[in-house]
Amino acid sequence: MISITGIEYQKELEMLPYLNKSQAGMLIGKKGKNLDKKLEQLKKIGYLKTLKKGLYVSDSYLQQTDRGKYAEYMANTLRFPSYISLEYVSAKEGLIPEGVFSVTSITPKSSRTFRNFLGTFIFRNIKKELFTGYREEVWGEKIIRVASRAKALFDFLYLKKLTNAKEEIITDLRVNWENFSPDDFFEFKTYVTLSKSKRMTRILQIIQTTYVS
Repeated sequence: MISITGIEYQKELEMLPYLNKSQAGMLIGKKGKNLDKKLEQLKKIGYLKTLKKGLYVSDSYLQQTDRGKYAEYMANTLRFPSYISLEYVSAKEGLIPEGVFSVTSITPKSSRTFRNFLGTFIFRNIKKELFTGYREEVWGEKIIRVASRAKALFDFLYLKKLTNAKEEIITDLRVNWENFSPDDFFEFKTYVTLSKSKRMTRILQIIQTTYVS
């Protein structure tokens, strides 16, 4: 730990889940070019870590938090508004067998990818009408927005490029349909209707004919 003297609320600032550049300046008592230089020094010794340009977190905070949950919380923060979805949620819900090493999210903003010490965060764009179907999970005093099982699969198929939809859905995607309940299917249908997508209507028919009927 480095010594920082004369800074009021040091501990409070250290324990924030993230710091913008202005807050980091308050923490270390620097501004302007002196702040930039000091930030580089503090990042080198590991006192501060970069989440994205202009956004930091102290090592003190990281030492006392659940890294997995923190990564999910930061996924909501790095690109706001957004909610975790797609492969990440589908894997956690047991819908796809593959391990997923990136936190995948949906946003009404443009698509973007961030990489930092926590891992890779992938954000995919969806139209505003479809920015729905997520729940708010409470983590301590924080909220993490996470897609439902049905919405995660809908987002995944909606954004997936399928050359031969029927063959790929049945054979290649290896979705564990036994983990997709009738209630999930009904919810999935509501998103298909909301999307007004002929392609998703066709996919719904394939799923219904093959796995539901």
